[in-house]
Amino acid sequence: MGDLTPEELKHLRARAARLRIHSIRATTEAGSGHPTTCLSAADLAAVLFFRELRCDPARPEHPANDRVIFSKGHAAPLLYAAWAELGAFPEERLLTLRRFDSELEGHPTPRFRWSDAATGSLGQGLSIGLGMALAAKRHLHAPYRVYVLQGDGESAEGSVWEAANLAALNGLDNLVALVDVNAMGQSQRTGFGHDTGVYRRRFESFGWAAVEIDGHDLAAIHWAFEQARAIHGRPTAIIARTHKGHGVTFLSDKDGWHGKPLSRDERDRALAELSADALALPPHVPPAPAAYAPPPAERSGPPAAPDYAPGQSVATREAYGTALVKLGQVEPRVIVLDGDTKNSTFSERFLKAFPDRFVESFIAEQNMVGVAVGLAARGLVPFASTFATFFSRAVDQLRMAAIGGANVKLAGSHCGVSIGEDGSSQMGLEDLAIFRALPGSAVLYPSDAVSCERLVDEASRFRGIAYLRLNRPKTPVLYDARESFPLGGCKVHGAGPNDLLTIVAAGVTLHEALKARAALAAEGVRVRVVDAYSVKPLDRATLLACARETGGLVLTVEDHYPAGGLGEAVAGELASEGIRVVSLAVREMPRSGKPEELLEAYGLSAARIAARVRECAAARSRKEPVGVA
Repeated sequence: MGDLTPEELKHLRARAARLRIHSIRATTEAGSGHPTTCLSAADLAAVLFFRELRCDPARPEHPANDRVIFSKGHAAPLLYAAWAELGAFPEERLLTLRRFDSELEGHPTPRFRWSDAATGSLGQGLSIGLGMALAAKRHLHAPYRVYVLQGDGESAEGSVWEAANLAALNGLDNLVALVDVNAMGQSQRTGFGHDTGVYRRRFESFGWAAVEIDGHDLAAIHWAFEQARAIHGRPTAIIARTHKGHGVTFLSDKDGWHGKPLSRDERDRALAELSADALALPPHVPPAPAAYAPPPAERSGPPAAPDYAPGQSVATREAYGTALVKLGQVEPRVIVLDGDTKNSTFSERFLKAFPDRFVESFIAEQNMVGVAVGLAARGLVPFASTFATFFSRAVDQLRMAAIGGANVKLAGSHCGVSIGEDGSSQMGLEDLAIFRALPGSAVLYPSDAVSCERLVDEASRFRGIAYLRLNRPKTPVLYDARESFPLGGCKVHGAGPNDLLTIVAAGVTLHEALKARAALAAEGVRVRVVDAYSVKPLDRATLLACARETGGLVLTVEDHYPAGGLGEAVAGELASEGIRVVSLAVREMPRSGKPEELLEAYGLSAARIAARVRECAAARSRKEPVGVA
């Protein structure tokens, strides 16, 4: 591309001024927003959008378009301004920023068609960009490049460096990080101020190419992009020294302006200062994306049926590994990620079968979820697995994935006290609450190998976040291979006309409940057991029918803390109908021990379930209220 001519520099300077003007006007009209962070990055955005980017602005879904992620999501007005200047939508729409009826939200979400993911919770954009770059390089063989604008303040987040590590390990030379070092955070100056060398050395230590530039020197920015295109085998970080509020004298590098829109008088003063450079320009037509034919993405049919003998003991985590391979054979879009637990989650079976479609994420769960979001944004179907408890590290990434409607699948193994001797730090006891709280999510809890395989397929076809809760212990196969397990369903075991109550369980506790049912039947006490394999959505109709047929009493049993778990899910559906829900759950901090000891100690064993049923029966016979725990 070569050096910029004086005329090209003049045009870029005008674009940058227009981006600043748009950002100020939009935030003043909205009465809120972050104009000064837009001003610091406007020169970077001008060169990126009007010299570097290959895209068709009218077709944001074009598979060869270069991709742009604003990790510093509070600079959303700048992102919107750039796309408006490219002709993607009318400029007057910018004045609807932050309105309820506008897709131009305070931080980017995919409601804005040119945004691939939700950002704004800082430190996540580089992981998402990494996933998109990885999709291009390894899975889609697409020619697009990925650009991530991030701030220096957010570079304190550990997830940034998790992403930096994995991007270098995968040699992603189609990934460019633009670090806007404006030296100012929300409440004070950043830890390293304008010392761009700190960031350069850090990226270099992770294996990146890194260049330091004046982020307001348009020729230097252009040169940096040229350097990034010439680098092969590793990603590039462009470390740009900028000033927050640049271009407006009374804002530039001044404290106290973060998140403050300008008044109308202040707006007019700022626009008068910027207007000298804001020339009227003809529409910019970016270079067209490269010719590219995406690989076929059609599913060839359903996965092979489960192949287990009744009563065979198989852990659901093992069935998960088998199910992934079967799914991968018919669904080319499936990509599996794991956090160095693949020999425990059994995702190593997928690695062996499809090594080019497996991403080892190492012990970096935040980044693993972010990468999955990036892969999903490019039309792939990622399954990410680790121990259930370690997903708690990535709750913010999961929250943002839900906000963005990301189509990601998560599998958490080693849930509950039933894992045994490893102790409480390894026991996923909060995961149901975490995943149930995510809007639009599905939460699935298979109890045997057959249901696990079927639910892996259900998760793959569900659009949105789907979570599979997997057991560590082996459990007997309960179901015939021909059984189906639709989302929002359940399985009823042993319903009879004289059932005292309904027990609702899933996973390990389903097997304990079935044992308790058999023991109680020998005493002449009849109960029915419901396998709530779909925790979210719940089969409300079946549960309500069972509860009414058993005197309005339900006993839930879960290897999870009571808050946010199965018991609360069932109560939330049935309490308004006058159904009494009694909950057995882990109600104290567990300790190490053998699985059977722990199930007994925390009230989840067959014997403890049967004892609780007897207590309920006795209370009923005395016409006393039944306690909830």
